Amino acid sequence: MPGTNLTREEAQQRASVVDTQTYDVALDLTLDSTERFGSVTTIRFTATEGASTFVDLVDGEISSITLNGEPVDPAVYADSRIPIENLAAQNELVVEATCRYSNSGEGLHRFVDPADDRVYLYTQFEVPDARRVFATFEQPDLKAEFTFHITAPDHWQVVSNSPTPDPEPAGDGAAVWHFAPTKRMSTYITALVAGEYHVVRDVYQGAHGEIPLGVFCRQSLAEFLDADDILEITKQGFGFFEDAFQMGYPFGKYDQLFVPEYNMGAMENAGCVTFRDEMIFRSRQTVAAYEQRANTILHEMAHMWFGDLVTMKWWDDLWLNESFAEFASHHAQVNATRFTEAWTGFTNQRKNWAYRQDQLPSTHPIAADNYDLHAVEANFDGITYAKGASALKQLVAWVGEDDFFAGLRAYFGKHAYGNTELRDLLVELEAASGRELSSWAQEWLQTSGVNTLRASFTTDDDGTFTSFTVEQSAHPDFPTLRRHRIGIGLYDKVGDSITRTDRVEVDIEGASTEISELVGRAQPDLVLLNDADLTYAKIRLDERSFSTLLSGIATIEDSLARALCWGAAWDMTRDAELASADFVRLVLSGVGTETDLTAVGSLLRQGTSAVRAFTPEAEHAELARTWEDGLWELLTGAAPGTDHQLAFARALAVAASDPERVRRVLDGEIDGLTVDTDLRWTLVTALARLGALSEPEIGVEIDRDPTNAGKERGAAALAIRPSAEAKADAWRKVVIVKETPNETRRQIAGAFQVFGQADILEPYVDQYLEMAETIIDEQGVWIGQIALVDLFPLANPSEETLRKVDAWLEQTSAPAAAVRYVREGRDDLARALRARTRN
Repeated sequence: MPGTNLTREEAQQRASVVDTQTYDVALDLTLDSTERFGSVTTIRFTATEGASTFVDLVDGEISSITLNGEPVDPAVYADSRIPIENLAAQNELVVEATCRYSNSGEGLHRFVDPADDRVYLYTQFEVPDARRVFATFEQPDLKAEFTFHITAPDHWQVVSNSPTPDPEPAGDGAAVWHFAPTKRMSTYITALVAGEYHVVRDVYQGAHGEIPLGVFCRQSLAEFLDADDILEITKQGFGFFEDAFQMGYPFGKYDQLFVPEYNMGAMENAGCVTFRDEMIFRSRQTVAAYEQRANTILHEMAHMWFGDLVTMKWWDDLWLNESFAEFASHHAQVNATRFTEAWTGFTNQRKNWAYRQDQLPSTHPIAADNYDLHAVEANFDGITYAKGASALKQLVAWVGEDDFFAGLRAYFGKHAYGNTELRDLLVELEAASGRELSSWAQEWLQTSGVNTLRASFTTDDDGTFTSFTVEQSAHPDFPTLRRHRIGIGLYDKVGDSITRTDRVEVDIEGASTEISELVGRAQPDLVLLNDADLTYAKIRLDERSFSTLLSGIATIEDSLARALCWGAAWDMTRDAELASADFVRLVLSGVGTETDLTAVGSLLRQGTSAVRAFTPEAEHAELARTWEDGLWELLTGAAPGTDHQLAFARALAVAASDPERVRRVLDGEIDGLTVDTDLRWTLVTALARLGALSEPEIGVEIDRDPTNAGKERGAAALAIRPSAEAKADAWRKVVIVKETPNETRRQIAGAFQVFGQADILEPYVDQYLEMAETIIDEQGVWIGQIALVDLFPLANPSEETLRKVDAWLEQTSAPAAAVRYVREGRDDLARALRARTRN
């Protein structure tokens, strides 16, 4: 529907004639329908007299439209837009309609829990989906106050941005919740969550007053809800941010709701934050999962100030919202929680995401040109989040932490409840720091690509540096050489450890920067550029440093230094500069003693990828055996009951070619390893992948776990089997059946492409390219992304597959987002083929 794809130009034009004051929204969730709900919207706004514009509403069935007391023919509604003409200076628009519940995670999502048949609803409005629930001017710069009236079953919990009022009886088991008007905010951060949720309440008492807290989840997850830990992180976050920003939390109360079938990690609805309920752990997890959950909690909390209180004018500055929250959450973790090495986890996982994204053909500047809503939806990526956060971390190093936060405080004070552009923030940071930042913004935020740094030096006969320079290079297509503030760490073998013995912090610029501070110092065993990970750049090691890495990465004392070394090795493997076999041996030598569990998980995934994607067919069997044997040795040698033991069990299941080893783990032969629900599914899925479980046997496992998670994991296990029938059914559920719930669809799609199943998957190369033409137009960007990313034919890594993809790209008329996802898959395929050839 063309009307759903609002352009930036259209939004600017509408904002030039309209200014919104209030929305009054009445939703009726008690209609005798599982498909639609009632929606009555009253919008009060000022306008240029005589002007015309439009209001957004997606998939509405409109019964009446009234503008300034005069009826408007509902037949004018088309292409998800309601045209409104001949506006007055003061206007009131009333739209009465019904709207559709969603099973895609957009708009108002409706879920029936198979565990107990309870109904759960929640909204997800970012980027443009408030218009699926009520009539809106759907753009972030038309802020307003929102008053919600919700009619629902009287035994439900009903939560929105304002504190939940006492419900008024409405008869027949229903009630109405009349919420107080919100603060002035954008449509995309309004919210409604309703259903038979379990709730735990508390209060945070801070320097700026009390904040009522709520933590919500489904009744069937209540036994697993570790509310104490969630509330502890929440209170630590409020303490940190209110102090750092010297401003109280702006939205009164703070509810955190863990909801089913959620598309993203979480969403920063003002005072009503929603999270994937997979973050309520029903089985044992490693500490990395708790660290990531804490990070997500703090990320969304940071948005309350940066994004919700002060909001971008248009989605071009989406990166600034997400990058700031990404930076702030890690900064808060380190300074306010038990996760004091959170920046190590960022380097080991999030930053690798950014480096990969920035080397894809779809790379874009951090400050992307989001010319329409489809572009915005496609740009929720590693550049928007992790590269942007890396750039902000570099900015903090550039201007100084104290001045950075002083600038932020001035920014929040000046622009509270308003809308801004990047320049508004830079003005305050320049005033606080005295640094000129326009040129910094130009080179960091408005250019694409990642720089590579390497040390170049000479030594005399006794090994003392006689010269030392940092060489900087860039990809030919993205030639910007940036200014960097970096640390250079000198590490030596001291006893049984590799320890930092010296460090300098310097500014570098251009293709070559002399580092006079290092002349006259002894060459160490390891020279580590970007020590402490201050900047965003790939690093390469000199020959002696790389030899030190290969022989002793496990003995590097500092976890962040190890993370930088791990990242360099993986990047070299992806660039076909390090053989996959060498990377596998490196991982096996160091992952057993790696203290950062985020690194452990990442390295195990990377090792499996190195074997499957980057190894020539002739060498694959031998390296796969080496990898599997190594994982088995690590698993059986791990201390019982440890996080490492659990991580190795998961990795073995993914890598295994021998079903007997998987069965031994499943049967409980590993001392201290509890085979709980989630681990059991991991092992069952491994057996299904190997063709060692039949469909009826998987059905028994689904019956054993009669939850939505069990149904989703079971669907993945059925899809991963090496049979033509299994693949055909999986394809149908992902691509054809629109009723497949979004999370079930995601699980099935993620299990479809399996290395080693090339013969069975070969017909889907052509089917994929045919599907790519229409999937986004037919099912939208979110569902289209699942299909286009996860179903890309990477398990058929051949020049013939590459040729077919290239031919499609040359002649396609598919939407830009579809072309982007196919091009990204094509890049992964070409990278794998290059690595196989060079290896």
